[in-house]
Amino acid sequence: MDAGNTPRITPQELIELRRQSPAVLVIDVRREPVFQNAADRIAGALRRDPVTVTDWAAALPAAQQVVVYCVHGHEVSQNAARALCERGLPARFLEGGIEAWRAAGGDLASNS
Repeated sequence: MDAGNTPRITPQELIELRRQSPAVLVIDVRREPVFQNAADRIAGALRRDPVTVTDWAAALPAAQQVVVYCVHGHEVSQNAARALCERGLPARFLEGGIEAWRAAGGDLASNS
């Protein structure tokens, strides 16, 4: 699966999906230094290290929808989504990352 085929979701689609299915699992996969310096995250998101995706992927519920995000929705979240999909999980990356989520008015929580 190449980057062009990696499943994706727009911020607007994720906002609607969370209204319909609050159980969607949102995972922050920003690189550690970026995450540590960030003021906020998507509300309800779990934090996982993108470098160790193969380690934590096995602990995710197989049938639960997963959305991963990074800063801009480029290689970090795309690679994480691809790795999860390769393990049979229904995963997508958030187009535009947390920056697009903020612009769309999505719910945020403080990182502190």
